[in-house]
Amino acid sequence: MEYTVHELARLAGVTSRTLRYYDEIGLLKPGRLSESGYRLYGPREVDRLQQILFYRELGVDLETIKQIVHSPSFDELKALRQHREQLLEKRRHLDALIANVEKTIGAKERGIMMSDKEKFAAFKERLMEENEQKYGEEIRQKYGEEQVNRSNEKLRNMTKEQFDEAEKLSKDVLEALKEAMLSGDPGGEAAQRAADLHRQWLSFWWDHDSKEAHAGLARLYVEDERFKAYYDRVHPGAAEFLKEAILIYTGMKDR
Repeated sequence: MEYTVHELARLAGVTSRTLRYYDEIGLLKPGRLSESGYRLYGPREVDRLQQILFYRELGVDLETIKQIVHSPSFDELKALRQHREQLLEKRRHLDALIANVEKTIGAKERGIMMSDKEKFAAFKERLMEENEQKYGEEIRQKYGEEQVNRSNEKLRNMTKEQFDEAEKLSKDVLEALKEAMLSGDPGGEAAQRAADLHRQWLSFWWDHDSKEAHAGLARLYVEDERFKAYYDRVHPGAAEFLKEAILIYTGMKDR
């Protein structure tokens, strides 16, 4: 079956203007044009639109979606399974947040007390949701669904004391990095101390100690502008300096 722009827009719950824009940027081309010049979309295009809308629901930008779905290695079934896992993860986050809001309403209306543990559990769910929205797609592509899910589970099981220690280590890394940059030597004692503090911080979020993963994350800090901006606020070039320090620390410098 084939659909016109208006028919497909109505079926998918998007605007005709959206479909025309997707055509203009090369994200979703019609299957063919009718004799009158109207865009016509067949089953293949309908499936592709579904994939695009899945990615949009997960907050992925259009340029990234275009690169993903037009990649020669794009696996539609694998992508659907990943979408399912990510949506289930979002549902778990939402269920926890809804439960927390309901308890908060009960506390306000009926004087029901919420324990610190319950408040902290809800905070962790919100943190995972924010991280998913900001970095989920990049991290999942680089490290896979299983690693991200294990990291989230590690956060769920984290005590308030462990979380506070991880937060302190995060600040210590920035302070040590700032001090190390004065030397200008990523292989120096100060820089290696910053790299070691970063490894300690990472151990709170990852369930295994891997030099490859540590080095890979350091590279991501330079490749992704959001991570880069976080470390460069210490000093211009701090993300690159930390990457070099970690590559030396892990012995991955020349690989």
